[in-house]
Amino acid sequence: MEWAPEHHSILAMAEAVLRWAPPTFALAGHSMGGRVAFQVYRLAPERVTKIAVMNTGSEPRSETEETGRRRLLEIARSQGMRAMAVEWLKGMIPAYRQSETALIEEIIKMFERKSPDLFEIQMLALLGRPNATPLLSHILCPALVLTGFDDTWAPPARHLEMAQSIRLSELVVIPKCGHMSTMERPEEVTAAMRLWLAHSH
Repeated sequence: MEWAPEHHSILAMAEAVLRWAPPTFALAGHSMGGRVAFQVYRLAPERVTKIAVMNTGSEPRSETEETGRRRLLEIARSQGMRAMAVEWLKGMIPAYRQSETALIEEIIKMFERKSPDLFEIQMLALLGRPNATPLLSHILCPALVLTGFDDTWAPPARHLEMAQSIRLSELVVIPKCGHMSTMERPEEVTAAMRLWLAHSH
């Protein structure tokens, strides 16, 4: 789903999902979407039949996070979304994939479809995100916890901790993959999601 200006917080995004979703549903979220997925489950656990979180985290913001995010926002406003995306990708895609022109261009174009104003709204939502770690032990449906082996922003160790806290979880670490797993390794992510969707208990 597409986020709009009125979705100014992780909670508002979660509430929008629940308004648009059917009575019960399987839920998957990547990066910020994973944090939204946790809040959807917190609000309506009886409606979520399965949950998948990818390249994400459950913890609140760190003390240094805001500085880096605001630097990207300044680039977006002064130089444009493309320049911001190029800078953002330096820490999100492994060095050995930075020369893959088609992949890089696809990710950059995704950012270019958004505005600096929307980027700021999403940034503020992330900075104000709630701590979802206490929720993990209360998740009772089948869960997929997935990340890339080379994701330095949402590393495997963090996902292992989350998986250990979720009762019916499976940890999947995709090799040769950074933060953008769904675009870097779509076949491997799809295979993991198919197994997750087939899992009933």
